[in-house]
Amino acid sequence: MPAAQPARTYPAHDEHPTEKVAVAVDPYDVEDKASIFSVNYRNYGYVPVLLIITNDGDQPVSLVGMKAQLNTKDRSKLYPATTDDLLRRMSHPSRNDRPNPLPIPLPRKEVKGGVSRKTWDEFEQAQFAAKAVEPHSTARGFLFFDISGISNPLAGANFYLTGVNDAKGNELMYFEIAMEKYLSAPEAKRP
Repeated sequence: MPAAQPARTYPAHDEHPTEKVAVAVDPYDVEDKASIFSVNYRNYGYVPVLLIITNDGDQPVSLVGMKAQLNTKDRSKLYPATTDDLLRRMSHPSRNDRPNPLPIPLPRKEVKGGVSRKTWDEFEQAQFAAKAVEPHSTARGFLFFDISGISNPLAGANFYLTGVNDAKGNELMYFEIAMEKYLSAPEAKRP
């Protein structure tokens, strides 16, 4: 996992100074960045997006009801893949449905697909799982968006985050991040 900097230091971020919370996204869409994973998620039709949430306030921020969404330029709404979605696509079991040419029935082998333990552990550690952000700290983790069939998913896209609540249970204003901020940032400024 990459070390998380404060969210406001990333090119693609949205900061709410009155609420003292900042959210940033950092897509791992290029090969040199994506090489931190043992699995090439792009080959499976996913783009990993590092989500960073910084709480500079004096009270914790709850993420229990958090909902993330990536809206592409053609208005497709993409939601983060669940663990089951990713594992289903990565295990991709196949079976042989050819009829048996022999007159006697043969036992069929059960089809087993699977994901290695190393891949499973890596995914579990990388996935965004924080339920809260403590005061004066940063939470980070990856969201995996299904981009199969979309040629350039980040161009003209917007990332939305809702369901972030303060310590009293009041929902904070939604966060909106234009992915163009990331795409137009010089390589040197990308963490």
